[in-house]
Amino acid sequence: MNTLIDAQDLTGASYSAVLFALTAATVLLLLGVGWVAREWKLAVALSAISMLVGMVAVYDGRAAWLASKSVSIAYPYAGWIVSMPIQVLTLFFFARRGGKVSQALFWRLAVVSVLMVLARYLGDAKLMHPTLSLLIGVVFWLYILGELYFGQMDEAVATSEDDAMRRGYFWLRIIVTIGWAIYPLGSFIVSFTGYVDDGRLSLTYNLAEFVNRIAFGLAVLATALVSAENERK
Repeated sequence: MNTLIDAQDLTGASYSAVLFALTAATVLLLLGVGWVAREWKLAVALSAISMLVGMVAVYDGRAAWLASKSVSIAYPYAGWIVSMPIQVLTLFFFARRGGKVSQALFWRLAVVSVLMVLARYLGDAKLMHPTLSLLIGVVFWLYILGELYFGQMDEAVATSEDDAMRRGYFWLRIIVTIGWAIYPLGSFIVSFTGYVDDGRLSLTYNLAEFVNRIAFGLAVLATALVSAENERK
């Protein structure tokens, strides 16, 4: 297998760059678990696990790209079906720090986030009608956004007196709203335009990792540290 990346190979370079960034961010978050207050440890640890899963998925994708200059959609989806539900549950425990949220919501979010990724995969893999799979995936994503903006989590954060948590929740919610829009857009391109990935879609997904996974995790850690600092004042 060729392990060398040409200077003109932007896709290969993006795999390496995001792999290094995810590795560094994972180490930082694992260290951060020991820095934050007890009530923040689970949210930070879940963010670290999400990055660890992403790191393995990117490593596998990088190996596939260097070997054949193409990457099956199975590679990113194998990571997303684990990491995206973990990120949604990170938001659940993040909001729980501010107020009461129900156990039933936990299970709804877990199931819906898995089904969201699974539906998109089935469409992209031509195992389900593309239109149906895209619509199902978008509906589940909108349900998650509804809970983030109008549900119990929003109420818990809004009633909290922790300014750092409210600011952190705002940015995390923006990432899930705007950053995650790249995924149904990618599914639309693959399913309805007959696009065969020549590396540009993989490049786009890799660049999105810096926001959707790395910035997400660092925002959780920063919020936990600032919140604890404000409480000591």
